Amino acid sequence: MEALWVAAAFVLGLLVSRLGLPPLVGYLGAGFLLHGLGLRETEFLRHAAEIGVLLLLFSVGLKLRLQDLLEPRVLGVGSLHLLLFTLAALLLVRHLPLTLALAFSSTVLVAKLLEDKRELTTYHGRLAIGILVLQDLVAVGLLTLYGGGGVSPWAGLVLLLPLLRQGVGWLLERSGHEELLVLFGLGLALLGGEGFRQVGLSPELGALLTGTLLSGHPKGTEMAKALWSLKEAFLVAFFLEIGLKEGLGGVEGGLVAGILLLSLLKAPLFFALFLLVGLRARTSFVAGLYLGNYSEFALIVGVVLERAGLLPLSLATLALSVALSMVLSAPIARYSHTLYKRLEARLLRLERPGKHPDQEPERLDGATVLIVGMGRTGGAVYRMLEGAGERPLGLDADPEKVARHRAKGRRVLYGDAEDPELWERLELKGLKAVVLALPDLEAKLLAARWLKERGFGGILAATSFHLEEDPPLQAAGVNLLFHPFREAGERLAERVLEELAIMGEVSHGRS
Repeated sequence: MEALWVAAAFVLGLLVSRLGLPPLVGYLGAGFLLHGLGLRETEFLRHAAEIGVLLLLFSVGLKLRLQDLLEPRVLGVGSLHLLLFTLAALLLVRHLPLTLALAFSSTVLVAKLLEDKRELTTYHGRLAIGILVLQDLVAVGLLTLYGGGGVSPWAGLVLLLPLLRQGVGWLLERSGHEELLVLFGLGLALLGGEGFRQVGLSPELGALLTGTLLSGHPKGTEMAKALWSLKEAFLVAFFLEIGLKEGLGGVEGGLVAGILLLSLLKAPLFFALFLLVGLRARTSFVAGLYLGNYSEFALIVGVVLERAGLLPLSLATLALSVALSMVLSAPIARYSHTLYKRLEARLLRLERPGKHPDQEPERLDGATVLIVGMGRTGGAVYRMLEGAGERPLGLDADPEKVARHRAKGRRVLYGDAEDPELWERLELKGLKAVVLALPDLEAKLLAARWLKERGFGGILAATSFHLEEDPPLQAAGVNLLFHPFREAGERLAERVLEELAIMGEVSHGRS
């Protein structure tokens, strides 16, 4: 049975990825296909799906700053969107609990898309995750209200969770770098989820908040990377379960179409509200597209309402509507930056005048080399160039990383490489080279193409993690490629040979 699930998910995931869609679309399709063949979800699949969700949310928590949740724009836009979308949904589905559930966006889908694009720590990524967590809190309230279980009197103990931060951090530092690190992360995610479940709260919220205990810890990023493959494998079960749970039997086609059309209102409404609170058109557009889908929490609330005899439609209708909204939203969000580029002229007219909180630089103040992406590679490039007498300037889309570099006295500014406005407005005079030290291939390609359009004639260097990335990068205008893994090995071999030569000279001198 499990082998068939894996085979179907692989085949359809591979097929849709060849069509330019995220593999998760194929996993959803595989679930519906297997249900049509007479297969059903099992206890094993349910447990695997839950573990995948808990690991994903735990990983999000590792990169989440609690102060982001308290940002007025998150609270204001998130609350107002819930209210306005719920009122609009009431015109189609006259049932308040269900329409409120439809107002939620998918934490699992959005977090996975942001993570795949390496955008969890960008301004729009933090904004989207903050709103999703706010929605999850409201979902917890709905589940508590209609779930019949009630919240335990011990639920108040979760307020003491921050007191565990020091102890959890101490254990993390002693968990090494291999299987103990993975085991510790898995245990924390499951413990957080089960602990919250036992006091009548959402296990998903428990996993996310447990992850925040290690947010900002030096080894937090290493743990997230160590858990990546494990989390990806378990998440396949989650998307399979959506299709296997209900299949397509008893679906009301007209209602599915109506609910799906209603989902198209989500992104424009988010866009308008983000503009209203003073954000740039690009941030508003990209964040809105990521949030333009229905949530897995709508299914969870639907199951609870069905058990209580309060669901006004078939669960299969709701499941298909949620799944199709994910299928529709995922590819649109995946290419949100390219879409914005095409619509930029029209969208900019809607932007409020004045300074924006997500403003990007327009001048480089005499920099000779621009380094885009200030991770470990970008930081090393900055140090070497500065030591050689150049005037480097760094750009990064992670405000926290920018602040960390600036505290060390480095010239690093906030800037998103996938933002066409950045490259259109940035003054390139006096710039001899641009280094694209970014992990995401699409981000490097977009930046390179826009620099080429601007007529940049200096050195354009980029990291390439796989040989198949070389041709598209060269076609986009990159004239200097660096292969971190391969060239690190070559450099190590050179140092070994140098040491062998020294040892040979010493031995020869002794003889």
